[in-house]
Amino acid sequence: MTKRSLILVTAAAAFASPLAAGQSKAEPGQIASAAFPLGEIEPVVGAPPRADQVSNVPRGVRAMIDAAMATGDKGKIETVLSLASQTTPNGAPEIKAIETAWRADVAEKARLAREANTRRIREASVLELWTGEGQLGGFHSTGNSSNVGLSAGLNLKRQGEDWSHALRATADYQRSNGVTSREQFLFAYEPRYQIKDELFAYGLAQYERNPILGFSSRYALSGGVGYQIASSGPIKLAIKAGPALRMTDFDLAENETRLAALFGFDFDWQIAERLALTQDANMVAETGGAATVIVDSTRTTLNLVTGLDAKVSDRLRSRVTYTVDYDSKPPIGRDSTDAVTRVTLVYGF
Repeated sequence: MTKRSLILVTAAAAFASPLAAGQSKAEPGQIASAAFPLGEIEPVVGAPPRADQVSNVPRGVRAMIDAAMATGDKGKIETVLSLASQTTPNGAPEIKAIETAWRADVAEKARLAREANTRRIREASVLELWTGEGQLGGFHSTGNSSNVGLSAGLNLKRQGEDWSHALRATADYQRSNGVTSREQFLFAYEPRYQIKDELFAYGLAQYERNPILGFSSRYALSGGVGYQIASSGPIKLAIKAGPALRMTDFDLAENETRLAALFGFDFDWQIAERLALTQDANMVAETGGAATVIVDSTRTTLNLVTGLDAKVSDRLRSRVTYTVDYDSKPPIGRDSTDAVTRVTLVYGF
């Protein structure tokens, strides 16, 4: 008798046995278990096995996959699926079908979320969708003055489809024995338009008041292009450059209105889950009237802000920042560099 005939006879006997015993029908899985060892029936690739199919994935492995799926953690799910395929070769096609269905579900949910976010942005008014943070604390300065005082700040941002808007305001103030020893204010508004991928165009309108550096007011207008070098993962880095117009009202010198070139970069590094480093810098080089001849500049200023954030809760953080203001041509009797260390509590909203 051939092997094929033997299999057919065995299957027929397995089917006839329960009927001979008076049963109306065979129990589920009885025919398969009699003719074939458990695990030799291939599942349908592309979908989990039906009730009338035998799974090649052990119950423990399937339970582990289901538990990983329940967490919603992409990294954990991918790791479990990979290990399950390696340790259960016979069940690899079925595990692959599970992975394919999961990835399709994730992609569909992401598409629906993007569409919902787009509708929300388009339907929102100008005053909606703003997020931000407020900070309050103290500072210690060295250079032109050596003192301690109060510091406050507010950052707001609105992210649209192509446009984003950022508002930033900071204030340092101290008054000792009836005399104001420090009075520094800064307000900046920066819109951005995403041109393509990482390339963007920016605008900047900024006001400063800093008697310590010898000016009662300084206005700057700038526009140019920028590039997002890194935008995913723990490190984010963007650079920008463009022409600028700056008007300065000095306390002890003639007022100046000059063309300039602006260079800046923003750097953020998520060191750990609760610890982040930020680095913002703006350098402006003024010319003697020709914005294209930077080598003939008469004044170069640099604003460098380095910060370290420690997360206290979902909305509360502690922040230490070190700010350096440099002016290559300070007024008579002033230092070219002024540094401020601030320790603040930051509340996000």
